[in-house]
Amino acid sequence: MSALARKRAFDLALLLPLVPLFALAVAALAVCVWLCDGRPIFFSQPRVGQGRRIFHIVKLRTMTCEADPGARRPTRFGRFLRQRGLDELPQLLVNILRGDMSLVGPRPLTPADAERLVAEHPPFARRFDVPPGLTGLAQVCLAQGPALTAALDAAYAERRSALLDLQLLLRTAWMNLVGKRRGALRTALPPWT
Repeated sequence: MSALARKRAFDLALLLPLVPLFALAVAALAVCVWLCDGRPIFFSQPRVGQGRRIFHIVKLRTMTCEADPGARRPTRFGRFLRQRGLDELPQLLVNILRGDMSLVGPRPLTPADAERLVAEHPPFARRFDVPPGLTGLAQVCLAQGPALTAALDAAYAERRSALLDLQLLLRTAWMNLVGKRRGALRTALPPWT
C-alpha cells in the first residue's frame, strides 16, 4: 500500500465513524449563520491541491457580502467561527470525504497565492507533494509570514507520519475548544516533528 493510500485509509478510519456528529454540527452552525448573517450560508473558492490540482474548498461563510471584495469584513458570528476554526467543518463532509483534502497537511492556497508564494519562497513548492489538509503544522504553530509557513510545510512533507498526523489533530481539537491563540504551540518547530 502506498503512503498516499495509507494516509487516505487513516483519514477515512478516523472520519467515517464521526460523520453523523460532524453533519449535525455543520447543520447547527449553518442555521446559526443563516439566522445571524443571512444567505449565502456557505462559501466556495478554488484552491490548489496535491500535484497542483485545482479543487473547490467549502466553508461556512464568515464575511459580509459586499460586491467589492476589499470592502468585506468578518461578521460577528463569523469572527467566533474563525477564532475556533469552526468555519472549516464543511470540508470534513465535502473535501475530505471526496478526497480533495486530507485531515492533516498544508492548508490549500488559492491559485494566485500559490503562484506568488512559490515564486517568492521556493520551499512552498514542497506543499504540493502531499495532500492539503484541514489542519497542519503551520496552523497549530500559528505561523506568521510566508518564510516560516514554507519551512513548516516543508518539514511536514518530509516527516509526515500517522503519529504526527494524530498529534496535530489532537492539538487542533484543543485549539478548537479553547481558541486558536490559547491552544497553539508556542514553538516554531515542535520537538515531535
